Amino acid sequence: MSSIPISVQGFENIKKELDRLKKERPEVIKAIAEAREEGDLKENGGYHAARERQGMLEAKINYIESRIPQFQVIDISTLKGPKITFGATVTLENIETGENKTYTLMGPDESDFKKGLISIESPVGKALLGKEEGDEIVVNAPKGRIEYGIVEVEFKGIVPA
Repeated sequence: MSSIPISVQGFENIKKELDRLKKERPEVIKAIAEAREEGDLKENGGYHAARERQGMLEAKINYIESRIPQFQVIDISTLKGPKITFGATVTLENIETGENKTYTLMGPDESDFKKGLISIESPVGKALLGKEEGDEIVVNAPKGRIEYGIVEVEFKGIVPA
């Protein structure tokens, strides 16, 4: 079983999400019971909707619980160095367009492209791992090959909000 890196903050967020989902269980069970009292289950839309909600809730709980043992919790405030690893904030320059982008490399459970958090398992993340400031990378993206120059590597010690 391979480990999945996650920040301390990310792990706390996952645990909070799991607690929240578990607290929803009684509400869903109550909704199923109430819908069941309405009679014929074949044509009872409320019953079927509540059962579907229960299935999705249990699937999400099971998914999170199955991942927790695989998490390698990392305090990103302790990370530093010239090489790009989990937790690094990297500024890239698109060699063709000159456009700069800044990303923080996180585990797959914390990635959020809109916040600039990319997974170390993404094409860009994989290409960056182990590289240093001044290196160049080539990413085979869905829209084609993109060449980037690594402008800056920082370890800020926090997960950007």
